[in-house]
Order: sequence, then structure tokens, then C-alpha cells
Amino acid sequence: MGRRRAIYLAVLVAVEGALAACADTSAQGTRPAADATGRKPRARKPNSPSPSPSPSPVFSPVAVPSRKPIHQIQEINPAAPPNSIALTIDDGPDPEWTPKVLDLLARHHVVATFCLVGDAIREHPELAKRIAAAGHAICNHTMSHPQPFAGLSSERMIAEVTGAHREIWKTTGVTSRLFRSPGGDWSPAVLATVAENGMQPLDWDIDPRDWARPGTGAIEAELLHAKPGSILLSHDGGGDRSQTLSALTTVIPVLQSRGLTFVTL
Repeated sequence: MGRRRAIYLAVLVAVEGALAACADTSAQGTRPAADATGRKPRARKPNSPSPSPSPSPVFSPVAVPSRKPIHQIQEINPAAPPNSIALTIDDGPDPEWTPKVLDLLARHHVVATFCLVGDAIREHPELAKRIAAAGHAICNHTMSHPQPFAGLSSERMIAEVTGAHREIWKTTGVTSRLFRSPGGDWSPAVLATVAENGMQPLDWDIDPRDWARPGTGAIEAELLHAKPGSILLSHDGGGDRSQTLSALTTVIPVLQSRGLTFVTL
């Protein structure tokens, strides 16, 4: 009987030792590894709340930003229908002309891309919301439309871009992925700033210079040069836009009669 008891105790001790060794190995396997400096991460206290996730970045690009200004629809959207054209409308929102332009577009079931100025959004937030609600695209056109834009300091340039971006998002909920430089003033510094902030640099290929008020006929003649893939420039802000409105009233149905379809960018 004594011999059996001794054997039993010996086996028990051996099993307990093996279990202890396994537990120690398991614990070692779950210990945090040291980082590159040899320091181990600080352990979180039991029952302490998990750290909150980092906030989403301000900019959410949907494609790799181009390092050159975009002049044709296919450069930004290769999958666009071949008969597409894009109407872009700059410098608003304006309390007199933007509502009239929006009404005209709605009558012809046309969508456009509005290049908005941050300061104007602050003054007329209800118009920026109306633009977004109607299904039009919104492009960042700086905070205060300074010119020459390429001549600004790096700090001012960044402030103009990011300030307008925040104003667009805060007012409309839209994260703009497009940027248009005032006057189409591009430089390596401008393009780098735009790319670093996750936006595409948007230019145009049809410019009627309507901002200079050359006459309704001159604006119409230039806009009617549009062909598939064209990006058209016009303005609803920055002054008297009666000539632009009158020209668009004629041009839009003519271009539609040619089988061209207006798309957003």
C-alpha cells in the first residue's frame, strides 16, 4: 500500500510540474513584444476603457490626385458616356444669380459642377445647401478667391484650400474632391498643395470669358464650341451675370439637341 501511494504522489508531482510549465509558456506568448527601441508597451489597467479610434481624416480622396490640371472629362472619369459634357459654374453662391441659374438648370434637367468660394458660402449657406440638394457637384474654389493665387505664400495657400474645404463640408456635408484655382492660376506649388490635400486640380477647355461681360452673343458662340468631353467654364458670382444667364438659356437646349449630355465631375 505504501509503495502504491509513493508512485501516485510521484506521478501527481510530475503532472503538476508539466502544467505549470505550459502555463508559463502560454503567458510568455501573450506578453507584448518590445518595440524597436527595446521598450515594451505600457500595459492597460484592468477594466480601463479601450482607446477611442482616431478621427477620420478631413480629406477623403476617391482617386490618386492628378499632378496636372484636368481639361477634359475623360481625364477625371474615363468611364463617362462618350457624349458627355460638363458645365462648371464659378465664384458663387450669389444671392441674385445662383437661384436663377439653378432654376434654369432644373428646367432643362441639367446637372453642373459649382466651384464655390468659402466666404460666399458663409454669407449664403442656404444657397450652398440648395446646390447640393439639387444633385450638383461642388468644387473647392478657395476661401476668398485671391489672385494671383500661385503667388501666395505656402501658409496662405494651404489656408485658402483647407478653409474652403471645411466650409463646404460644414455647410453641405459634402467632401469636395475637386479644386479650381482662381483664374486657372497653376504652379508646381499649387498642384502639390492640391494633391497633398487629396483633391483633383480642375481646369476647363471652353472659356467664354463671361466674367468680362463681352456680350451675350460672344458667350454663346464660345460655349457652342463644346464637343464630347468638354469642360465648360461660366460664372454665377463676382458681378453682373445677366449675360451669362441669357447665354446659358440659349446654349443649354442647343447642346442637348446635338445629343450631348451634361454630367457632374
